[in-house]
Formats: sequence, structure tokens, C-alpha cells
Amino acid sequence: TIDAADAERKISKYTKAVIPVHIQGFPSDMDALGALAKKYNIAIVEDACQSVGGSYKGRRLGSIGDAGTFSFNYYKVITSGEGGAMFTSNRTLYERALIHHDSGGIAYFGKQLDGVNEPQFCGSQYRISEITGTVIRAQLKKLDGILADLRKNKALLMSELSDVLDFIPSHDPEGDCATTMAVRFETKEAARSFGSAVGGTLPINTGKHVYTNWTPVMNKRGAFHPLMDPYKMEANRDLNHNYTPDMCPRTLDLLARTVYISINPDWDEQGRSAVAKRCRDALK
Repeated sequence: TIDAADAERKISKYTKAVIPVHIQGFPSDMDALGALAKKYNIAIVEDACQSVGGSYKGRRLGSIGDAGTFSFNYYKVITSGEGGAMFTSNRTLYERALIHHDSGGIAYFGKQLDGVNEPQFCGSQYRISEITGTVIRAQLKKLDGILADLRKNKALLMSELSDVLDFIPSHDPEGDCATTMAVRFETKEAARSFGSAVGGTLPINTGKHVYTNWTPVMNKRGAFHPLMDPYKMEANRDLNHNYTPDMCPRTLDLLARTVYISINPDWDEQGRSAVAKRCRDALK
């Protein structure tokens, strides 16, 4: 859920796109990012991998920007075990993605290139199996029901705890996927103590989800062979890639003072009450 105002301060003449990540089911501020993209003529590529089915002001996440991406691995809103999808309403992007994701198939099999105007190039092989496709199609039929149950349980739990907890803001409370109730504390110590007591997760402790743990980025090693490494390419010499572990202090502070509590779509009243009691006991 990138800060649009901070993103604007970092835009340069080299900037091509902004990538909002709708993390933990929470939508990014797509109005602010849309205005930013229009002002600077840059693209929006949505990462909706953790927000499949979520929405922002009535529009599904992943369908608002120039392109949107989704993940279907085992801990996403719906799953086919592994795999993902890309959405776009831009015909050129679609054709390039088609060629890139199935470089062998489009060149040798069937009629995949019928109506395709983009020139062929060497891409990768990202085909998924028919079995995987069948599973995700069945899951799609359940998606709105899963989201409805998640949203109901999150709203009821937040209502029950609103007198004692400070919840993080959401750009669209009705549209977020409600997979996560996120609670903010004044200090890192309070968050750590509460998280430990309730079995919650501190986002600062989620490994590679925190940029300081992006080893290839921090070490500026973008590829195995130096001639393919974007950090070492002459064309990128003037780009801003002076990444350091302390470059986003506000992000690190918020992540360390926040606790995630996962919402279960199958909770009944007894299940929600047990979680609420655990939270109140932890606060005591």
C-alpha cells in the first residue's frame, strides 16, 4: 500500500511505472496513484497477489491499472496449489505477455498467434497444467462466498474490540479482502508482547516481505552473469539504485509496531469470541 506522496518525491525522468502492492488484502490508494500516473505519464502495475477478489471503490483490484498480477499458491485467498495470472485491457501488453509466458508454445503449437500483431521474441515457459486450471476455476466459483465470510468475521471481531485496539487504516474497508486484522501499537515492545500472547504476526518479522531482507537488491546483484546484471549495465548508470537497509525508516517503524491477526472465514460466534478474549487478555 505504497505512499503516493512519497512515491512522487522519488519519481525521476527514468521512472516508467509505479507498482502498488495490495498487501494482506488491503487495497492501495488507487485514486492518488492514478493521479500520479496521469501527471507523470507512467504506468500502474498492480500486485494483487495477496488480494485476489478485493476491490477499491467498487472496482476489482488488479483491473484498475495498466496491468494486474495475481498469485494462486497455497496461502492466497483462493489457490490452485501454485501459479498465477496477469490481467490487462491493453492489447499490446496482452500480446507481449502471451509470447513471453509461452515462448515455445506460440512458436510451434496450435493457433495461439492468430490475431497477434506483436513480433515474436524469446521468452520463457510459464504454462500451467490443465489440472491446475481446473482447480482454480472451481475455486473462482467460491471466491465471493469466501470474501463475504471473511468480511463478516473481520467486521464483527473489530467491532467487538474497537474499544481497546487501534486498527490500521484501510483505503477501502468494504473492499479489502479481510484476510487480516492489523493492529497498531505505540511502541515496538508493546506490539511484540501482544503478538506473542495472541499468536499474531509482526510484519517486520515476515522475512523476504521486508525489503531489508531482499539480498540481491541490498547487494546489488541483479543476475548471475555480470553482463546481464541491471545494476552494472552502462544504460542504468544514472538511475537511482542507491538502496540501503535504512532507506525507508517510516516503513520499518510501522512494520515493527503492527500486529497481524489472521481472519478465518469458517469462524462461528464461538471462534470469534475466543480470539476476542485472547486479545483482551493479552492487553491486560
